Parts: sequence; structure tokens; C-alpha cells
Amino acid sequence: MTSAPISSDAIASQDRIAWIRLSSCYLPLANPISDAKVLTGRQKPMTEIAMLFAEIETRDGHRGLGLSYSKRAGGPGQFAHAQEIAPALIGEDPSDIARLWTKLCWAGASVGRSGMAVQAIGAFDVALWDLKARRANLSLSKLLGSQRDSVRCYNTSGGFLHTPLDQLKVNARASLDRGIGGSKLKVGQPDCALDIQRVEAMRKHLGDATPIMVDANQQWDRPTAQRMCRIFEQYNLIWIEEPLDAYDYEGHAALAAQFDTPIATGEMLTSAAEHAELIRHRSVDFIMPDGPRLGGITPFLKVAAQAEAANVMLAPHFAMELHVHLGAVYPSEPWVEHFDWLEPLFNERLELKDGRMLVPTRPGLGLSLSEQARTWTRATAEIGQRA
Repeated sequence: MTSAPISSDAIASQDRIAWIRLSSCYLPLANPISDAKVLTGRQKPMTEIAMLFAEIETRDGHRGLGLSYSKRAGGPGQFAHAQEIAPALIGEDPSDIARLWTKLCWAGASVGRSGMAVQAIGAFDVALWDLKARRANLSLSKLLGSQRDSVRCYNTSGGFLHTPLDQLKVNARASLDRGIGGSKLKVGQPDCALDIQRVEAMRKHLGDATPIMVDANQQWDRPTAQRMCRIFEQYNLIWIEEPLDAYDYEGHAALAAQFDTPIATGEMLTSAAEHAELIRHRSVDFIMPDGPRLGGITPFLKVAAQAEAANVMLAPHFAMELHVHLGAVYPSEPWVEHFDWLEPLFNERLELKDGRMLVPTRPGLGLSLSEQARTWTRATAEIGQRA
């Protein structure tokens, strides 16, 4: 009697996490960035982005790369929390991603199940999904079940409020020429007339067919949001983003019910449970989960499933290098936000064509850290031992 051959799946299930490297990397921005939160005095201009990278390696030599980030504050806290909980992964089966997310969450449960705590988990979670896809020799989107090989994309980095109107026009035209499908403009200034002037000028400049979005970054109260949404109806916008505080579920729901222009929000929420409240209240036409911000791919997929069931459209926030894959999996056509800020951190670049972002076909996320990223790294920590 001969024994059955050992399957590759059985071999994979015997593999274990052996080593983790955490890196705290600070990406400098070429120019200080201002949105409505700066003009209302609530925040200072943004000058850098704190990146948290997790590199995971198994005993059999399989590797994964994950990321999370923080803007303006929180980077050292994310790195410190990641260091505390990382030992919980050593010796674990890297395929058990959902179980490991829960384990990491309970390892830091005293500081909560949202916010900085889950943002630190996000780097590990993305790394584990990247590892799983690489081991299968599939891109992340193919591993998850891709619906398309490209996604609609729009540019944000050229539309901030510190940018003069003439330069705004130049930036928008340049992004369209580059192959990006639409442009988003920041609004929410204390003088609403300036917002109207900029949006009207950009609609005239780009024409009626070009997709335009606007983003108030939570700076309107309910009466102002009502007035501005009514005025903006005439400009045929793809959406009006964050017209109200991120946790004003009822206020967003009232706007979504009243106006033809879609309402978009969700980027500032930091758990699947918070996104579920947006969906339950019917607060959004476009939901905008941020994978690293809400704890990685595992909770992002929960949000996406709930959104699909409620017939809500998807427009993930920031981190296009991750969200191009997750957008490709969503059943209805999403929008993915194009930010070129993170490009120096990686050796690879995303391709653009005819208003769309092509989904990488390389295994996993298709990313590797650049030497520049290593140069900008301020702190590292290693847990476990390399095979």
C-alpha cells in the first residue's frame, strides 16, 4: 500500500511565521499640504507622512510586505503598538489571516478595537495577504477574485486649497493628459463664495464631460452643507465628499436622500463597525474605506461585502498601491484615488491608460521597498529569527 502524496496545501499549512521586521519611515512632502481643516485652524499644514511597514517571513522563506500610515500625528504610536503585538505572530500559520487579525486585536484590546490600535494591525494584515498571494504566484486581486483588470481613477494631489486657481487648472489638465480619469477639488473654505468660484471655473475649464469631485473635509455644519449641496447640483459632480463630520451619520443620510449629487464619506472611520453604521443609516452613495486606516484587508473585505449588499458604490481612500487591487474585486465599478505621494517608497509604478489604473499582475501587491524608503526610515525593530 502506497501513501498518498503530500499536497502543496498540506505543505503550506505546516509553514510558520519566523521573522518580522517593522520600519517607521517618514515620507517628506515637496510642499506643505493644506485642506479645509487647515484654513479653519483645526490642523497645521501637512509636511510628511509617517509610514509603518511590516515585512513578514516564514520558515520556508515566503515573504510578505504590508503598510499602514498616519498623517500629522500618530506615527510613533503606531510603531510602538506594532512592536508590542508583533510577537503574537511568531510561530503562527500565516494562512490563518482572519484568526491572526483577531489575535492581534485582543493582544491590544485595552486600547480599543479602532483607531491607532487597528491601524498598527493593518500593516501585519496587508503583509499576510501579500504573502499568501505571492506564495500562490497570484496578484492580490486575482487571489481575492478579480472582477476587472483596471479601475477608474481620479487625482486628488493636484487639487488642494493651497493651490492657486490658475495652477489648479494646469494640474487638472496635466493629470488628464497623464491618463487619470477625473479630478477632485478641495472645498470647505470659511468663505463659501471662493469654493463656488473654484468649482465653477474648473467645470468651465475641463468641460461638462470630465469627472469632477469635491471634498469639504468635514468642515461644514448642517445648514452650510445643505446650501452648498444645493448650489453644487448644477455642476454635475461625481460626488460631494465629507460635507459633514465623519460621525454625523444622520446628517449625511439627510443629504444623500435630498440631493441628486452623490454623497461620499468614510475615509476617517477606523473600523468595520463604524462603516456599518454609515451603511445602516443610508448615509452614503459612495463609501470610502481606507484599508490601512481601518485595520487592513480583512476588515476592508467586510465593509465591501456590506456595501455590496446595500448597493453602495465604492471609492477607497488614499493608498492606491493597495486599493487598486481591492477596487478590482468589487462587483460594481469603483473609483480609486490617485496620489503619487507614495511612489518614491517603492521600486514599482502603477500604469495609467484612458482614465483608468491598470491592476498589477505581479504576485501579491507587486511592490518592493525602494532604497529611498530605507533612507527615510527612522526606526526599525526585528522580532523572531530569519530562516
